[in-house]
Amino acid sequence: MSTKHIVYHIPVCPFSQRIEILLALRGQEDAVEFRVVDITKPRDPELLAKTRGTTAFPVLETADGVILKESLVILRYLDEALDGPMLRRSDPVEHAIESMLVTREGPFTMAGYLFVMNQDADRRDEFNEKLLSVYRDINAFLFDQNRKGPWLFGDFGLAEAVFTPMFKRFWFLDYYEGFELPDSEDYHRVRQWRDACMAHTSTCQVTEEEVVKLYYDYALGAGNGALIEGRSVSSFAFEPKWQMRPWPPRDKYSGTASDATLGLVG
Repeated sequence: MSTKHIVYHIPVCPFSQRIEILLALRGQEDAVEFRVVDITKPRDPELLAKTRGTTAFPVLETADGVILKESLVILRYLDEALDGPMLRRSDPVEHAIESMLVTREGPFTMAGYLFVMNQDADRRDEFNEKLLSVYRDINAFLFDQNRKGPWLFGDFGLAEAVFTPMFKRFWFLDYYEGFELPDSEDYHRVRQWRDACMAHTSTCQVTEEEVVKLYYDYALGAGNGALIEGRSVSSFAFEPKWQMRPWPPRDKYSGTASDATLGLVG
C-alpha cells in the first residue's frame, strides 16, 4: 500500500487541477501521488472496484485505503489534512461568504460546457447569454464583498482555487465560439478577478494550446473520450502528444476534421 495519498485523474481535467493548485500553493507537490487514467480506454477493473463502478475523476485514495470522490470534497479534505495554513478562511463568516461564491461554480461550469458542446449554430446567442448572466451574478457578488479586489478577500484562496481551472478551460470558448466578456461595468469586477486568478503563479499546470487541442471533441459534442462519427481516435488520446499536433480548425459547426488533419495518426 502506498504511504501517500493517491489521486487517480485525467491530466487536463479542471477538477484535478484544483488539487494541483492547492499543492503548489503549499509547496507540497510531492505530497500526493498522481496516477493518470486514459479515458479513451475501458476503465481498469481494479479501479472500478475501488470506486464501486463510478467513472468520474478525480478520485483520491488515502494512505489507509479510504476512497474519496468529488473534487470539492477532495480539495477540502486535503486543505485540512496537509501541513500549512489552509486555503479556506478561518473566520466563520468569511468562510460562509467564500462558500456562497463556491456554490456559483456549478452553474458557471454547466453554462460553459453546454456552450462549447452545443452543435446548433442558431443557438449560439442563447448559450452566450446564459454564460454572461452567470458572469454578471458573480460580478455583483464580488463587488458587494470586495469592490477593490482583485481577490474575494486578501489573497488567492479557496474560491479562487475552485474557479481558476474553469476560467482556463473556457479558453475553448474563446477559440471555438469567439467568446469575450463585454467591456462594461457589469463585468469589470469579475474580469479583474478572473485575470488575477489566471495569472497567479500557482495555476500554470495547463496551457491554452493544450486545452484547445484536447477539448476539440468536446466542441463537436463528444465528451469524456467518446469518439466522433467518422473518426477513430479521440482528441483526448495520449499519443501522439498534443504538443506534436496542429491547432484544430476553429469552425466547429462544419463537421469534424479528420484524424490525420488533427495530427492524431501518423
